[in-house]
Amino acid sequence: MELDDPTGVRRAAVVTDRADALTVHRLREGDEVTFVSIMTSWSPAMLRLARVYVRTPQSAEDVVQDTWLAVLAGLDGFQERSALRTWVLGILVNKAKTCALREQKVYPTDVLDGQEAGPAVSPDRFRGPEDRWPGHWRVFPERWPVMPEDEVLSGELRQRLGRALESLPRRQREVIELRDVYGYSADETCWMLDVSAVNQRVLLHRARARMRAGIEEYLRSAGVGGRNG
Repeated sequence: MELDDPTGVRRAAVVTDRADALTVHRLREGDEVTFVSIMTSWSPAMLRLARVYVRTPQSAEDVVQDTWLAVLAGLDGFQERSALRTWVLGILVNKAKTCALREQKVYPTDVLDGQEAGPAVSPDRFRGPEDRWPGHWRVFPERWPVMPEDEVLSGELRQRLGRALESLPRRQREVIELRDVYGYSADETCWMLDVSAVNQRVLLHRARARMRAGIEEYLRSAGVGGRNG
């Protein structure tokens, strides 16, 4: 007998699965209303995700269009072993990677993966690969002071964050954008980037550390100190 689920998580998952299966069925039946509905709902996030890989908004739009065409062509082969959204995003990432490779031939880049560039913060701040939680903090970083909202949301700080994000090694930037900017889950990120759960955690923690280091530098230069917590 199944245990009770007071949180409602299991019931919610069942409802989601049924709704997903119904959507797939309607799409396979050629229901244009359903297709237009999910295309309108998902495309903005898909455009943002495509920009993780490609250089221009136009390229991102082309990737999204190619993705929807591939979804229509591949629906009969979709085996429903993942959520429909995850499957669509997987197609998008593959299309975006292909587009990015074409762009690299036109616009040469320096270090693509960037892992060889080395971390911007001391590796001693992270737990080693032999640890139970590889890539996590050894000592939790100092807490930032409470700042007025206008300071946090200042244009200068946003620019610093943007530059720090762009300076990340490619894999780290992909992971932190998917997780922290676009709000995808760890499982979805692993699926889309074809990385293991451990690698995803390590990349995310290193990316967050580099971003934090950049913010700490900005705060020190602005005369805003931190305190241990």
